[in-house]
Amino acid sequence: MSLFLFPPADDPGPSFAALWQRVQPDVPLVTGALPPEAIRHGTTIVAVRHAAGIVMAGDRRATEGVSIAHRSIEKVFAADRFSAVAIAGAAGPAVEMVRLFQTQLEHYEKVEGAVLSLEGKANQLSQMVRANLPMAMQGLVVVPLFAGFDVRRGVGRIFTYDVTGGRYEETDFHATGSGGRDARTTIKLGYRDAMSRDEAVALAVRALYEAADEDAATGGPDPVRGIYPTVATVGADGFQQVGEEEVAERFAEVLARRERPGGRSGGDVA
Repeated sequence: MSLFLFPPADDPGPSFAALWQRVQPDVPLVTGALPPEAIRHGTTIVAVRHAAGIVMAGDRRATEGVSIAHRSIEKVFAADRFSAVAIAGAAGPAVEMVRLFQTQLEHYEKVEGAVLSLEGKANQLSQMVRANLPMAMQGLVVVPLFAGFDVRRGVGRIFTYDVTGGRYEETDFHATGSGGRDARTTIKLGYRDAMSRDEAVALAVRALYEAADEDAATGGPDPVRGIYPTVATVGADGFQQVGEEEVAERFAEVLARRERPGGRSGGDVA
């Protein structure tokens, strides 16, 4: 594709979606619907705020109806250096939305010479979710979870969405997807203010384990295949993915606790 040039008076602005509509009006950014039986769905994602930022995690299972379609799908992505986005719902359109979101943030920074605020990034994602509403009405629902470190306030913040593009800020934590209710319950029982990064990682891992124990569509740890949920942190030092060895150790701690008498107590989370 050749480089498109515009006169100063006809600048398309910092929106990558608007630019694409100008130069490729006949090519949609998000492709068309699939038959329901061919739709892969991502399941459970969580975000937890701690004293120095946020932890975001997602299981690795994708389903097609009652079948396991993929055992190691990625659901947690870096949106940019100081934010992360996780996906639940129709996997194909969700991954496309994440890629477009990443491109939009990069395009804005290059054109404007400045980085969007965390709220501005959340608003951009809200517009993309709203643009997906016609596909959502056909069953291709995408419900992302967005979180990041607000460098202006020096705190981690979490944003949730509904299928119409409604954007809501959560105070301390959130979980969504088919196992979201069980994950939220686990986090609610174990959450406390000013948690450390390690405590938040342990709590997010525990929440995914409990969700997998109750929800067939949520994948738990798979030591045989070496597959563990994706966990990432975002703080003042930016986006960092938690190593698989640490995640495996956290799950081993959860399993050891459950094997002790009384180890299934919901309050025994830390």
